[in-house]
Amino acid sequence: MLTATLPPNDVFLFHEGTLYRSYRMMGAHRVEQDGKIGVRFTVWAPNARQVRLVSDKNGWDGTYDALSRMEDSGLWTLFIEGMGEGTLYKYEITSQSGEVFLKSDPYAFECEVKPKTASVTSFLDGYAWRDQKWMKGRKRPYERPLNIYEVHLGSWKRHEDGSYYTYRELAEELVPYVVEMGYTHIEIMPITEHPYDKSWGYQATGYFAATSRYGSPKDFMYFVDECHRLGIGVLLDWVPAHFTKDAHGLRQFDGTALYEHADPLISEKPGWGTLGFDYSKPEVRSFLISSALFWMDVYHIDGLRVDAVTSMLLRDFDRTEWRPHEQGGREDLSAVLFIQNLNREVFAHYPEALMMAEESSSWPGVTASVESGGLGFNYKWNMGWMNDTLKYVELNPIYRAANQSLLTFPIAYAFEENYTLPLSHDEVVHGKKSLLNKMPGSYEQKFAGLRTLLGYMMSSPGKKLLFMGGEFGQFIEWKDEEGLDWLLLDYEKHRQMQHYTRTINHLYLKEKSLWQADHSWNGYSWIDHQDHIQNIIVYLRQGKARGEQIIVICNFAPVQRNQYRIGVPMSGSYLELLNSDAAEFGGEGISSGGSLKAERIPWHNQRFSLELTMPPMSVIWLKREKGVRTASKIKAEAGSGKEAESKAAESVKSRRRKRLTAEA
Repeated sequence: MLTATLPPNDVFLFHEGTLYRSYRMMGAHRVEQDGKIGVRFTVWAPNARQVRLVSDKNGWDGTYDALSRMEDSGLWTLFIEGMGEGTLYKYEITSQSGEVFLKSDPYAFECEVKPKTASVTSFLDGYAWRDQKWMKGRKRPYERPLNIYEVHLGSWKRHEDGSYYTYRELAEELVPYVVEMGYTHIEIMPITEHPYDKSWGYQATGYFAATSRYGSPKDFMYFVDECHRLGIGVLLDWVPAHFTKDAHGLRQFDGTALYEHADPLISEKPGWGTLGFDYSKPEVRSFLISSALFWMDVYHIDGLRVDAVTSMLLRDFDRTEWRPHEQGGREDLSAVLFIQNLNREVFAHYPEALMMAEESSSWPGVTASVESGGLGFNYKWNMGWMNDTLKYVELNPIYRAANQSLLTFPIAYAFEENYTLPLSHDEVVHGKKSLLNKMPGSYEQKFAGLRTLLGYMMSSPGKKLLFMGGEFGQFIEWKDEEGLDWLLLDYEKHRQMQHYTRTINHLYLKEKSLWQADHSWNGYSWIDHQDHIQNIIVYLRQGKARGEQIIVICNFAPVQRNQYRIGVPMSGSYLELLNSDAAEFGGEGISSGGSLKAERIPWHNQRFSLELTMPPMSVIWLKREKGVRTASKIKAEAGSGKEAESKAAESVKSRRRKRLTAEA
């Protein structure tokens, strides 16, 4: 046992709040010291009287493994010669009052499988990454398609005995499925280590540890590697807003409020039973920004969806009693500065990263640059769109005429931020019902309503996110302790729903007008938003090139409209790129049939117009006939249903066989 040495400049930067790779100094690391190989332990506990290491190597008795406190620092260190990987350990901390308690390592790279809580020495070097092509080819997202499949790894699928799929098993099943379905990214609900399954990872203890529920750190590296090799980006939900109160975690870490604010009117999150971070402390800023960069540095993560941003920004969030800041306002000024520094550092190192804010207030400039006074994210979840849209589609259609503003108002602010349109896990749990079951009407009308909703979302301005199960019409709301109801695919309507989602996803990828100008009025214009009596809206999506256009007609009424006239901007013939009522998708097969000739009859402030048949509860995408690749053509190229899934799976297996042969 030796006193460990630390780089003095790193120690200074840590206490200054600017050591943004503090995970390289803190925690447990294999190092060479004085010619000896072992593990160096470093922990921040400035108010502790004593810190000792207890482990399965010393019989959980730290008598002879006391850490030394660095002079003029709150850091404690210890070097143990000969210790290797896989050692279980905790810090035994004695507070100033004499209380003795055990804590997991805040910087641990691995933890025991729950319900056990020890940290594990884990060395993250040595994985042979094979995603160099993906990493070199990453580009900024603004003028590119972005369609995210949100996943909870513990309940996407389960084995028959109820056990989890591992990271490697998910790499073999989930990733090819996402490719085949036409998504561009997977967003994983938090995998930072957490003790309580039903927190879904949003109440963490390990900000540098991928949860051991599904395997080892290198298993998770393999999962990300496979995503990248198959062209899928990976986003993580990340929670710098609050942490769990579990005794082995960050709460009262050295016997005092260390990571949290000492004032409970600031730190307590009563709605969740958690504690918020104290962003005024420089060591906490080093900890959190290092965590964000860690996942990108070590695991090649492509971006973060930052959870509960509003609760960070506003001290009165979800509470009746709160502490104003020094000037009397409700804003947490330290949190604002932290968020700005976080985004500045991430984009300085990873300019192509995605930094998405789950922010539900009207805080201005969430996606504006830090230099212009904004928070510096590059995307914000559009919670207003989500709430208004779901409120509208849940209405009995006879009440929709008086509520069409729920569809039209979100467009008024659609370009104030860079938005992502989320249909997320939060909307299909806790009694809110699944997307399919939110729809009013008969069994068939529910499917028609869901097809209409997804067709509307995929053609609206903003990037896209759909929670798992919505793509095939999960009927019961999300059950976080079971797998999705994949058996529903034995039923035709659900297979057709899945086929519909796959089709619109692939159409979205191919049609530039649906994503090339997502964040300005250059990419969107109303054709008609005033036909509230018939529950119909018509709008235009525009790409960069002249003529790169799609006309979208949404009929939110369960009534067929014959000879329905709409204005169009150009002459020529138009084809149905998509008809959500097509028989192959489970609809009635009502269509205008063939090409639709635009007439020189001004309509809807357009020079030309055409008549079409609008099926009940449906979405139609029209495109001028030149170069049109319709849904039927997409189907012919890719196949449908189990055939398409089989082709995609065989393609993945073929690539894997070639890779293994090459490696051999």
